[in-house]
Amino acid sequence: MFETRGLLISLEGIDGCGKTTQAELLCGKLAQNGFDYIQVREPGGTVFGEQIRQILLDNRYSPLLRTEMLLYMAARSELTEQVILPALFAGKTVICDRFTDSTLAYQGYGGGTDLSLIRLLNYKVTGGLVPHLTILLDLSLEEAARRRGTSADRMESKDIRYHRRVRKGYLDIARQEPHRMKIVDAVRAVNDQSELIWRLVFRKIDSNKSARSAYEF
Repeated sequence: MFETRGLLISLEGIDGCGKTTQAELLCGKLAQNGFDYIQVREPGGTVFGEQIRQILLDNRYSPLLRTEMLLYMAARSELTEQVILPALFAGKTVICDRFTDSTLAYQGYGGGTDLSLIRLLNYKVTGGLVPHLTILLDLSLEEAARRRGTSADRMESKDIRYHRRVRKGYLDIARQEPHRMKIVDAVRAVNDQSELIWRLVFRKIDSNKSARSAYEF
């Protein structure tokens, strides 16, 4: 993991779990408490990345799974180098709506791409950057579909078996890395989720501050 002054916090989950809402609420709490932060999303966050996002989510396109995975990696490379790392080295907290775990869950567990290949490419395009804390908003497929409604992008339109594998993938990653990935029940009231996420994030920020103070002393 990178030795930086800042922290990378990612939010993950299946489509419709509410992570974008929670990312916004989290950023609001950071602002209210005077923390220096930036908010980014994947794919996106750069001019090039936003163009890739439009292609990846457009229902008119049907790229090969390998192509899909590589496009996500390309957008991640741009975002990491141009936005995330400079912010981390400046001591900011970075709130990222999806990061490396999404590719493992969607293109890996969901699509069947080799997980070891995805991990290798994630390492290459980020230089080994791993979120200091990941919030996994877990929700049943049925409730997620109800929340999304009839309007769906290309990824959301994939069949339920695909999304079932994606959810299983996320839960597998959480079991493998419980120190980093914390599961939040996305069925709970929005404000209850927000308070729990804030406690997890504040605890991480506080421990990072203490570690930095000890090191600097």
